[in-house]
Amino acid sequence: MHILFVIGRALLVVSFIYFGVGKLLDLSGTEAQIAQVVTVPDALSGFTVQLKEMTGLTVPRLLAILAGVVEVVCGLLVVFNIGIRWAAAVLTVVTLLTVFYFNDFWTPLGEVRKTNLTFALMNLSIIGGLLTFVVLGSWRPMPPSNTM
Repeated sequence: MHILFVIGRALLVVSFIYFGVGKLLDLSGTEAQIAQVVTVPDALSGFTVQLKEMTGLTVPRLLAILAGVVEVVCGLLVVFNIGIRWAAAVLTVVTLLTVFYFNDFWTPLGEVRKTNLTFALMNLSIIGGLLTFVVLGSWRPMPPSNTM
């Protein structure tokens, strides 16, 4: 396999692994961030009550754990070229949700808007790279032909 393809794959997901571990190590902080922006629709309130009774954890806490685990596991799957299409697709959805919930560039003004827009554009670039792996999967380049 072409070494640049392997390096590119690893570099694309290193932030998912890093931030996923960070989420898991700081569950309280991640939970607080999620609680600020994610609201559960009233139609799901019965389900969330059952979920809390079963696990003893709030929905934001469960989402924090899920986010961290998904980022680490899917990031490692991409690095090691295991189920790469599926893992890249899941990371694409996670990144889209991040843009929607955490890169709110359409309402604030001034520097906050610029910062959020910058992060949204970086995340959209990452989505482009992930979609490449969704399409290519564990692509292997053809060996050069020596025919003339």
